[in-house]
Amino acid sequence: MSPMKLCVPGDKLCSAEDCIPGTGVYLRHGYIYSSLAGYVLRKNEGEELPVISVVRETETQLLPDVGAIVTCKVTSINPRFAKVHILYVGSTPLKDRFRGTIRKEDVRATEKDKVETYKSFRPGDIVLAKVISLGDVQSNYLLTTAENELGVVVAHSEAGAQMVPISWCEMQCPLTHSKEFRKVARVQPEYLQA
Repeated sequence: MSPMKLCVPGDKLCSAEDCIPGTGVYLRHGYIYSSLAGYVLRKNEGEELPVISVVRETETQLLPDVGAIVTCKVTSINPRFAKVHILYVGSTPLKDRFRGTIRKEDVRATEKDKVETYKSFRPGDIVLAKVISLGDVQSNYLLTTAENELGVVVAHSEAGAQMVPISWCEMQCPLTHSKEFRKVARVQPEYLQA
């Protein structure tokens, strides 16, 4: 995909014969002009001509919302919670860095009192989690991994190799065959890449 073209209000984008005007543009004297400062977007929506629009960068920013599945990287752990940076909402990468917290009681659905954070996550792990509460200026997003499909999806051993899940609570290093405890996600087939 080519980089998106930046434009300012009044820029001539194309002839009205080449495109259909969309949002953020106007038609004058047979040409389509930008009415916003932003990025030019061309989409073929089944019509014979593409629809041309101008979108602002702020409109494309996605925020983690309650119930959204997010991909995050563990930055630190302590006995009560794991701190993470949220990298993706669904399959969309985030432009800004958002912080999240997975509390000990939100790691799994059963035997919550027996959860030990260091047996569930390690710094550097990539985790699938669900947003359960929005953050504010002082606090982070509250996340949970208390579903079978949520938890650690990528972890590296002390030898530096990517570990392989062997159960819902253990991963094994393919080089040293050492086992480490993790809250392992049961990744759904549609998310696996061939």
